[in-house]
Amino acid sequence: MKKLLIALCLTLATGAAFAKDEKAPTAQQSKMADCNKEAKEKALTGADRKAFMKSCLSNKPAAAAEPKKELTPQQQKMQNCNKEAKEKALKGPERKKFMSECLKGGAKK
Repeated sequence: MKKLLIALCLTLATGAAFAKDEKAPTAQQSKMADCNKEAKEKALTGADRKAFMKSCLSNKPAAAAEPKKELTPQQQKMQNCNKEAKEKALKGPERKKFMSECLKGGAKK
């Protein structure tokens, strides 16, 4: 009976030792799991998924998470004129003329 009890204790001790050998995931492994989960939730595939994973794992905030910089008045004007030229589908010399007039403040509507 004593031998059986000793054998049982040894078996339990060995099992406990093996359980301790399983290591917790490293910080990088945890991060990889989190990024994978987020990519699945967003249903990303191909190049979009690859770019997302690279950004997620590199500790860099996503472009959307970065605060948007204030545009100077000239930059804002350029952005508005570009948008309007695109809406009008202007190309070549017509676009160049339109942009020049628009940036001077005399765009024709």
